[in-house]
Amino acid sequence: MSKLADNLNTILQRIKELSELNQTSVRLIAISKTKPVEDIIELYHAGQRYFGENYVDELEKKSNDNLILTQCSDIRWHFVGHLQSNKINRILTRVPNLDCIQTIDSIELADRLNNNLQKQSKILNILIQINTSNEQQKSGIEQKDFLSLYEHIKLNCTQLICQGLMTIGSLDNVNTEDESDFQVLIQCRKELCDKYNFSINDIELSMGMSNDYERAIQVGSTIVRVGSLIFGVRH
Repeated sequence: MSKLADNLNTILQRIKELSELNQTSVRLIAISKTKPVEDIIELYHAGQRYFGENYVDELEKKSNDNLILTQCSDIRWHFVGHLQSNKINRILTRVPNLDCIQTIDSIELADRLNNNLQKQSKILNILIQINTSNEQQKSGIEQKDFLSLYEHIKLNCTQLICQGLMTIGSLDNVNTEDESDFQVLIQCRKELCDKYNFSINDIELSMGMSNDYERAIQVGSTIVRVGSLIFGVRH
């Protein structure tokens, strides 16, 4: 077994152990930014189907690579970076197998996506990104405003399927045991479920990366975004 496949299986085994303890289903998004297409193909053949990218240019290039198109027919791409309005058309028209945009953080972005999708008669899965640490340099809607965004999408954006909520942990907490960002997102899910009478199982939580995915699963994450633990350190 290759090193990449070995890394993947180690992560998947740990996810399985933790999710069984929590009696939850957890999905792994392998974050492949800066990594070559060959690595993605290797992991695809090892069984991984969900991959994530942070930049539209890189996602477009990789998703249209001839080897990806011919060898990875049911690959599923998640966009996990900040989406600029001027790149909406590109990501919707030039990325085969786009499964989800995890970073919707404004009414304007939701409307532009929805209008573009309407013209193509397409629907798309999304998550609402919440800035749980209130850091100026990070994207995401403020906690106090996320319900208004959800309601707007629910009432006005017929082409968007909002599956849940997403956060990127505090930049200061990368190497600490601080779970405050996770707890904020969990509280947001509770508010959403209380308002709309949803079960918590109806709302996905995308939180946890290479440094903290285990703790994220322990407190309720249903999607983890792991890069360097699988692909190795980025240069």
